[in-house]
Amino acid sequence: MLSFIIRRLAQSVVVMLVVAFVAFVVFRYVGDPLESLATQETRLEDREIMRERLGLNAPAYVQFADFVGRLLRGDLGVSYRLQEPVTRLILERLPATLELAFASATIALVFGVLLGVHSALRPRSAGAWAAMTLSLVGVSLPTFVIGISLIYVFSVELGWLPSYGRGETVQLGWWRTGLLTESGLRSLVLPAITLSLFQLTLIMRLVRSEMLEVLRQDYIRFARARGLSQRAIHFGHALGNTLVPVITITGLQLGSVIAFAIVTETVFQWPGVGSLFINSVQGVDIPVMAAYLIFIALVFVVINLVVDILYYVVDPRLRVDSGKSGG
Repeated sequence: MLSFIIRRLAQSVVVMLVVAFVAFVVFRYVGDPLESLATQETRLEDREIMRERLGLNAPAYVQFADFVGRLLRGDLGVSYRLQEPVTRLILERLPATLELAFASATIALVFGVLLGVHSALRPRSAGAWAAMTLSLVGVSLPTFVIGISLIYVFSVELGWLPSYGRGETVQLGWWRTGLLTESGLRSLVLPAITLSLFQLTLIMRLVRSEMLEVLRQDYIRFARARGLSQRAIHFGHALGNTLVPVITITGLQLGSVIAFAIVTETVFQWPGVGSLFINSVQGVDIPVMAAYLIFIALVFVVINLVVDILYYVVDPRLRVDSGKSGG
C-alpha cells in the first residue's frame, strides 16, 4: 500500500511540474507584464527598474525556478487588474465554488446511484422509463439552457427560489459559508441542480449498465442457488461490484465540476473561482489565468490520487496483484 501511494505521489509531482511549466510560459510569454503594470507616463528608466525587480532580465530557467519556488510558498503573483495577491483572491472565492461543487456532486451521486439501481432492477417499470427520459434531457441540453429554464420556472414564474447570488453568508475563520443561513441554502438549490444534472445522468447510466452486466455473472446465479435473499444479492454482491467503476467516474466528474463550473457560476452570478477566471480573461489578467490553471491541475491531481487509493481499497484484486509483483 505504501509503495503504491509513493508511486502515485511521484507521478503527481511530475504532472504538477509540467503544468507549472505551462503556466510559466503563459505567465511570462503571453503579453508583456510591464504593459499592465506601467502607464504611459512611466519613463524608460523606471520600466527597466521594474523589469529588473520582476526578474524579467534573468535567463528563462532561472525565472522558472523562481516561479516554482514562489508556487511552493503559496505566492501566485499579483493581479494586474485588481492589484491584489492572486492567492487571496482565490481563497476568498474558493468556498463558494467548493460548496457548489460538493452539493452538486452529492446530488449527482445519491440520485444517480438510486435511479441507476432502480432502472437495473426494474427495467420495464414506469420509474425506470422516467429516469431514462430524464437522462436523455440531462445529456442533450447545454448547462446554460438548463440553468435559464430553472430560473424562469422557479424564480420568475413561481418565485420560490433566488435567481442569482449566494445569499446571506457567515464567516467561519477564513471560510465564508452560506450553508448555515436560509437564504444561502435557498440560493444554492438551483445552481447545484443545474451543475449536477449532467453528472447525475452519467452516473445513473453507468450504474444501470454495470449492474445489468453484474447481474448476469455466474456468482450471482450461485448466490441465488444458495438461497440468498434478493436484497442480499442485489445490495450485498451486485451493487458492491458495480461501485468500483463508479468511484473512478465520480472522482473525475468532481474535478470537472470544480474546473468547469464557469458556465453555471456565470448564469447564476455565483461569486466563485470560475467567475474570477472569466473576469481575468476579459481583462487579460495573466497571473490570475496562470494561477487558475495550476489550481485546476492540483484539483485533478489530488482527486485522481484519492480515487486511485479508494480503487485500491475497494477492489481486492489490485491488492493481490500488488502483493504478487512485490514478491
